[in-house]
Amino acid sequence: MYLERAEKLAHKTIIERFVAVARSKNASPTWSDVRAALLLFDRAGLLGLVQDLYTASKGNQAFLHARLGLGHDQLQPFKASISNWICPDVMKNQPISVSKAKKAIADYKKAIGRPDGMAELSIFYCEEAFGFLESCSMEDESYFVALIRMYGRSLEFVSSLPPAERATYLERLDKLRSRGRRIGWGVEEELNSLWYAAALDQVE
Repeated sequence: MYLERAEKLAHKTIIERFVAVARSKNASPTWSDVRAALLLFDRAGLLGLVQDLYTASKGNQAFLHARLGLGHDQLQPFKASISNWICPDVMKNQPISVSKAKKAIADYKKAIGRPDGMAELSIFYCEEAFGFLESCSMEDESYFVALIRMYGRSLEFVSSLPPAERATYLERLDKLRSRGRRIGWGVEEELNSLWYAAALDQVE
């Protein structure tokens, strides 16, 4: 009886291993797979892995600096990415990418996502977009739509801040409204609508 039970257990174990191997080869790894592998690392191994990730890309470095609160200006690499993609140097044929500019803000949110940092990056996006539109002719509707939406997001981020911390951000957002009349495409009207709907300039 004992031998029979042992044989069944061994058979079951072999099948489970076969299924696990088959799954790992045929399916994309998930966080559960990564977590299981990380549990096998000791402290030195984990530090080595993080070091390799750190040196692998500037994005990883920016993420870790923000998450760990390192450096005097943790927003700078995210701002650089936004500026690079939303306000490129057209004389050098650099491409425009709204999605990649927005990804920089999403990456910061994943890293730490401080409300003041989110407000700063979203307003910076709008300021860079305005600078680009004022310096060259642009007829891409999706670019204008993205700008208007980011302005709305900026108001939302600012509204999440304590009233005492909003003044500087509101001043910058107000200036963007006035710049809207030079852009056309109904941008000024849309920004005014968002501004008055948010009513953040009212004394509380």
